[in-house]
Amino acid sequence: MRDVPAYAKINLTLDVLGRRDDGYHDLRSIMQTVSLCDTLTLEPAPGPDSAAVPGLPEDSGNLVVRAVAAFRAVTGLPETHLRIGIEKRIPVCAGLGGGSADAAAVLRALRNRWAPDMTGRTLAQIGAAVGSDVPFCVLGGTCLAEGRGEILTRLPSILPCWIVLCKPDFPLSTPALFRAIDAVSDLPRPDSDGALAALEAGDLAALCRCVGNVFEAALTGDQAATVAAIKARLLDAGALAAAMSGSGSAVFGVFAEEETAAAAVGALLPDFSRTWLTRPVGRLI
Repeated sequence: MRDVPAYAKINLTLDVLGRRDDGYHDLRSIMQTVSLCDTLTLEPAPGPDSAAVPGLPEDSGNLVVRAVAAFRAVTGLPETHLRIGIEKRIPVCAGLGGGSADAAAVLRALRNRWAPDMTGRTLAQIGAAVGSDVPFCVLGGTCLAEGRGEILTRLPSILPCWIVLCKPDFPLSTPALFRAIDAVSDLPRPDSDGALAALEAGDLAALCRCVGNVFEAALTGDQAATVAAIKARLLDAGALAAAMSGSGSAVFGVFAEEETAAAAVGALLPDFSRTWLTRPVGRLI
C-alpha cells in the first residue's frame, strides 16, 4: 500500500475544562483537518512491525507501530508484519497532530485492506487506544472533540477558506503546558458555543471571531512573544483569525482569499522557513 496520505489538524478552538481523576484533562475543541500531509508506504516485512522515519523510534515507541498492534488486537488482522515508511512534512512538536495523523492513516489503510466493513466509529475507537488525537485524525473533517479527545461529534464543514501554518523554531512541552494551565485560575477561554453556532449558520467571519486556544495563556517569555508576533503578522496580512494550534508551537491564520493567504506565506517565509499554505480537508472516512 503506497502513497497513503496522513493529514495534519488544527484546533479552531481549544479549551481545557479541568484535570480528571485518571490524570488526563477534559478538553473541548473544534478540530479541523488541513491539507499539509505526510505520505506513508506500507510493505510486507519479515517482522516485527516497524516504522522508518529519520529521528523517530522505529519500534513500539512510534505511534504507527502501536496503531498496527491495536488494529491487530481487535481484528486479528493483518497477519503479515509491516514495514512502514513515512515521508514527513508535518513538523513534530507543533500541535498539528503529525504522529496521530500517521497512526490514523495506517488504521484507515489497514481497514480498507483487511476490514472494509468496519465503521469509521469503530476504527476511531481503536485509535483511542493509541493516542488522544488519533480518533479525530481517523475521521477527519470538522468535529467537536470532548473528553480527552475521543468523544467526537461531526460538525458542518467549514466554509471554503485558506489556512496558513507557521511553525517557529522551538518546541513546546505538552505536559508543561498542562501543568501551567492547572495553576491559572482565570483563563481567557475561546467561544466554543459561538463557533458551533457559526458553523451551523455557515458564517466564516463569525466562526473566526470565536477562534482561540487556552494554551496561549500558559506561554511565557520569548515563546509567548514569538507566538504573539506571528499571530499579529497574520492578522496584519489579512487573516480573519489567528491562533496557536493544539499545544503548539505552530500558529495558523484563516484567510478568505487564496491570493491574500499566499502573500502572507511569502511575507513569513524569510523569518520562518516552515510556513505553508493549506486548505481545509473534509471527512476522511
